[in-house]
Amino acid sequence: MKIIWTFTLLMIPGVVSSINVTGYSGGGVIITCKYNKTFTATAKYFCRGQWSECTDQIRTEKKNKWVDSGRFSLYDDTRAAVFTVTIRDLSERDSGTYYCGVESLVWHLNIIKGQNISAVRGFSGGNVILNYKYKKQHKDHEKYVCKTRANQCITLINTNKAAEWKHDGRFSVHDDRSARLLRVFITDLNVKDSKKYRIVVKVSEDYRFFSAFNLDIRDTDCCEKSISLSAAAGGSVNISCKYPQSHSADVKFVCRRSGSDLCAEETSVKENRRWSAEGQIQLYDDREQQLLTGTISHVTQQHSAEYWCGVQSDQGHKSFITRVLISVTETSSPPPSSSSSSSVSSPSSFRTSLITRVSYSSPSGFITAGSSLIIPLVLVPLVLIIGHLLFLFLCKKHQSQGSDSSSQAGAGKHDLVPHTGCVYEEIKNTHRQLPTNPSVSSDCVYATVHKVTGDPQILISSADDMNYAMVKKADCPDQEHF
Repeated sequence: MKIIWTFTLLMIPGVVSSINVTGYSGGGVIITCKYNKTFTATAKYFCRGQWSECTDQIRTEKKNKWVDSGRFSLYDDTRAAVFTVTIRDLSERDSGTYYCGVESLVWHLNIIKGQNISAVRGFSGGNVILNYKYKKQHKDHEKYVCKTRANQCITLINTNKAAEWKHDGRFSVHDDRSARLLRVFITDLNVKDSKKYRIVVKVSEDYRFFSAFNLDIRDTDCCEKSISLSAAAGGSVNISCKYPQSHSADVKFVCRRSGSDLCAEETSVKENRRWSAEGQIQLYDDREQQLLTGTISHVTQQHSAEYWCGVQSDQGHKSFITRVLISVTETSSPPPSSSSSSSVSSPSSFRTSLITRVSYSSPSGFITAGSSLIIPLVLVPLVLIIGHLLFLFLCKKHQSQGSDSSSQAGAGKHDLVPHTGCVYEEIKNTHRQLPTNPSVSSDCVYATVHKVTGDPQILISSADDMNYAMVKKADCPDQEHF
């Protein structure tokens, strides 16, 4: 709320001059009263009302020292023959006519409703931006920021006439005269920065008005001060920032710092558990968890920059809490894939712990000895012995039956074709290298399928350095061929 004071400057005897002063509610004014050096030793005072009934607001005979009286302070500088009056915490009730006592300068003070900064909260390691709005008639006046100490205010930085940021240490100011907005930026905050400050507008050598605010810097454990993230070009970056519970209801934002622009490409979210509707960065605010998350999709090298997560008060002041450094790297070409060769394995390379797959087709069905069958090492010798004995027994039996049939051919009982022996087919085994299973250690595995009477039997045995499978076929007239 802004309030204008009007002071009229008068001399006694008679009125010599009148000065109108503008102040803002919640702020303050600084008034300078000059006097003739012949009055150096006299008391100085500042009063309110008509001259005949002027009530002292402050009076002192002390020289070159600040004297306080409630919201009023007075300093008599005898060397410069001037005394300065400061009035703080203005309100509309302060509007009126005031006199500087010695040569009785009269001031008409007018208070208008306006912006009151009052308090700004920041966090250790972070930054703050203050926005100060002023009236059009003050756009060409000098502005500066000072830090109060007792009744003095030490200037930290002042504006220049150029429409650009001015930097001095950790303080930066920018006077946007077209928007009538003064922006103050303070970086690398620490708890020692917690003091009272003023934004002062110097209207003339005779008076200035100011808006005072308390800067409250807290060192909180809830939030990280800095985060580093990296991503490949074309990918996405996910940002996650905690904030204090006291700021749950405030607007959250993420902005990018680019050169002299302290908060460019800003994206904000105002509602709880709703994604931001626009902006390059999509934001989501979970106020129950005090967590602000954001996503940047399809990043490029241009996204490599310094970003800040922060909160914004209802007065527009911003507190930067967590710095986010994003680094985007170029997408690297994938390594060449290793080509697999399909060369035939040598006998030594074929030593494997899995059984070679052999299929036998018979009228009764399909019998398969699959690679999924694993023979324990202790059964291999036993199967080998039984297989060979059974093989020899069946072979001899078949030969004896062939001889009997030949001797009875003359009797005309049967027209059987004698078989002089067993017929074998050697089936070459095509191999492919398989992963080694350490649970089986046999060097080579093959399968022998023996058919005599039409009942298929599978005999599986093992022998060192064997690379093929044997299938025995009895060439009997009354059975189907393989």
